[in-house]
Amino acid sequence: MFKQNYILLTFIFIVFSLSASGKKKTLAFKNDGSFKIIQFTDTHYLFDSPKSIKVIEMINEVLDAEQPDLVIFTGDVVTKAPLIKGWLKITEPLVERNIPWAVTLGNHDDEQDQKREDVLPLIRDIPFNLTLTSDKKVFGYGNYILPIKSNAKNKASALLYCMDSNAYPTIKGIDGYGWFHQSQINWYRENSMQWIKKNDGTPIPSLVFFHIPLPEYNESWEKGDMTPIGVKNQNICSPKINTGMFAAMLEQNDVMGIFVGHDHFNDYISSLHGIALAYGHYSGGDTVPGYLINGARVIVLKEGTRHFSTWIRLKGGEKINEFNY
Repeated sequence: MFKQNYILLTFIFIVFSLSASGKKKTLAFKNDGSFKIIQFTDTHYLFDSPKSIKVIEMINEVLDAEQPDLVIFTGDVVTKAPLIKGWLKITEPLVERNIPWAVTLGNHDDEQDQKREDVLPLIRDIPFNLTLTSDKKVFGYGNYILPIKSNAKNKASALLYCMDSNAYPTIKGIDGYGWFHQSQINWYRENSMQWIKKNDGTPIPSLVFFHIPLPEYNESWEKGDMTPIGVKNQNICSPKINTGMFAAMLEQNDVMGIFVGHDHFNDYISSLHGIALAYGHYSGGDTVPGYLINGARVIVLKEGTRHFSTWIRLKGGEKINEFNY
């Protein structure tokens, strides 16, 4: 017990001594014009549990294989109290490699020892964390934008919208999962228009990350613009209320792709009306019965173009489901 506490206190000391520099890292395209993102989703990490050994092993493998510029966790990340111990452990591979990372909340992230509004402040000072808390006038926790600067770092060449897709219904009598509220849609529209104005009227190529799939994921699988790449091995667990976030993105014409998690047995990418709708790949361990190989989605942006490439990297090294948008 003493040894465990000593290790934890030592790591916390390192966290706080590095936090000031770790949070200020600028995201920018590399000299070759690329920017690589890894999406880990639904890790369901249980601190000090044998069921989660695969999670840390996979994270280390994928980081070493892909050398990303940014990692985004799209919800249901740590699902056992105390949350801070789990978050320190699951982000340790990123801190060791000086990799910036960000988080969008899932429906299970606040079901342990912290309220939803307290999860992101709890992890704020872990090094290289770029997650931002959102305006209190906007529904949810963690609606924010990460600009990726040009290689010359003189302007934003791409935008990453990170959003809280919320957890459960807020209207009595409706079951299932949460949906985007009107204040969030307004927030997206307003920010999109501001960035377009800054860019002389041209939409900036953008990606969007959150946890729960939009209702349009059903249509994209059944009759989208392309044959889906990847698997759909469970029903799509989207909200029963469609509040129009996808329509807003179509109207703004800046979003190239949307990346979610939530459905552990789905990892496909499809397209609907020109926007790619993609799942990550289940990143968790043995907390989900029947899941054999965990992994992550890799996304590579190209500066100055409405283009990205993506694939899934499985634990053990296999690369599958490559797609070019």
